[in-house]
Amino acid sequence: MASFEASLIRSGIILPEVAAPAGLYQPALRVGDFIYTSGQLPIVSGRLVEPAGKGRVCDERQDAVVTAARIAAINAVAALRAAAGSLDEISRIVKLTVFVSSEPGFTNQHLVANGASSLLAEIFGDMGRHVRSAVGVAALPLDASVEVELVAACLPL
Repeated sequence: MASFEASLIRSGIILPEVAAPAGLYQPALRVGDFIYTSGQLPIVSGRLVEPAGKGRVCDERQDAVVTAARIAAINAVAALRAAAGSLDEISRIVKLTVFVSSEPGFTNQHLVANGASSLLAEIFGDMGRHVRSAVGVAALPLDASVEVELVAACLPL
């Protein structure tokens, strides 16, 4: 089996430290052979990335928010790694959920979600192929443009 840690290095992706929770929850939780992440925002160095990481998404902002979805997915992968101890303990990504703060009439949430999906494929290859939901919402915490959740299967303890 390929090393996902090595894949991360080859891709030049640097995972950040997992941010401290902003409430009464955990960033990721292992239950049996699965790890569930809490929603992760497009935060770098403690702040939402500007300008794509904030505000509601419309057609004109769509491409920029794809990058914000990638950053949120990087933060979700960091939470996975913290819960698993190593990405090499992950056997596959099972489910990706992407919430997009959407202007009325915006219907390309699935294209924004591709930013997160492509990041998972880059790191996990075929084991990064997942089922997915892309959901338009009226608002997200901190006025974020996008929020990402993951469910991953891991090797048995």
